[in-house]
Amino acid sequence: MNAAHPSHDELKAQLAALAAARGFDALGVTDVDAGRDAAWLECWLEAGRHGEMDYMWKHGTRRMRPAELIPGTVRVLSARMNYWPAEGADAARPAAEALADPDAGYVSRYALGRDYHKVLRQALQGLADDIVQRIGPMGYRVFVDSGPVLEKAFARKAGIGWIGKHTNLIARDAGSYFFIGEILTDLPLPVDEAASAHCGSCSACIPACPTGAITAPYQLDARRCISYLTIELHGAIPVELRRLMGNRIYGCDDCQLVCPWNKFARAAAHPDFKVRHRLDSSRLSELFAWSEQEFLERTEGSAIRRIGYERWLRNIAVALGNAPPTRANLEALESRRSHSSALVREHVAWALSEQERKMGTFSVS
Repeated sequence: MNAAHPSHDELKAQLAALAAARGFDALGVTDVDAGRDAAWLECWLEAGRHGEMDYMWKHGTRRMRPAELIPGTVRVLSARMNYWPAEGADAARPAAEALADPDAGYVSRYALGRDYHKVLRQALQGLADDIVQRIGPMGYRVFVDSGPVLEKAFARKAGIGWIGKHTNLIARDAGSYFFIGEILTDLPLPVDEAASAHCGSCSACIPACPTGAITAPYQLDARRCISYLTIELHGAIPVELRRLMGNRIYGCDDCQLVCPWNKFARAAAHPDFKVRHRLDSSRLSELFAWSEQEFLERTEGSAIRRIGYERWLRNIAVALGNAPPTRANLEALESRRSHSSALVREHVAWALSEQERKMGTFSVS
């Protein structure tokens, strides 16, 4: 190693400042042994709880063993970036208020702004460039949900946070409203101490799940999770779960909203995570009226675009079925009754039947 370059110990001492300069709120380093988390993943997959997420198993052991994914890897750098949008005047509508408004479409707070994949990837690449500039050439690869990496497990080992009973990562100083990304590298940097768990006897997240997807502490059945149903599932949403989804049209935050540790959550500093196109407060009928071109234009650069227009309409149809039988909601559903997509038509028909059922109790306004 060139004498002008810092040692691995010296570089490790500089990493926090380098990460902060790139917009990250924390960074940790760990080795490539997934430990008990690898066995947990295997059991979860064998039980079929991943649903249609075939990518969770198709890469075999590489998800658990980074050195098989990128030969020569000896360390995982795990970085954290807050995404919670500021609430109140000139910021996002409070999440609880949006959830309580049955005519509004609820979008998970992480998806209100720019697609995090792009933001984090750019920041991680910048961090990797900074490291190369200081230490010289290294073998590395950046990941942001872009490959088979057991992200939460390595983030826990790197000291970023612990995996809570809802299976999300939690940090004592920041709650759980943050993204994580990784740099897999061949640099043998000193490792950080793994984060210890601090859920204690609290289990508020378990009953908070609208569909009962958290079947026990640290056990999630993705097939019942609203995030899975609205984003990952390609076909029809199971009928028995539709009423439970309420007005959630893209993702779900309920288990995090009740977590006591989120009193320490910090608003996102990155400007790209600010709300776009009023997605924090739009009416369901308004969103359902978007043409495919409007959907593509208004979700450009957004994580929402990945589900496509058909599933967007599917999700909103379910929410409209759960909404009050107002004239605007009924007219919105009627406008899509003969949609070209069989998937959309099925969910619109269900929603209209729900509206008819409710009209026996409520008058149309």
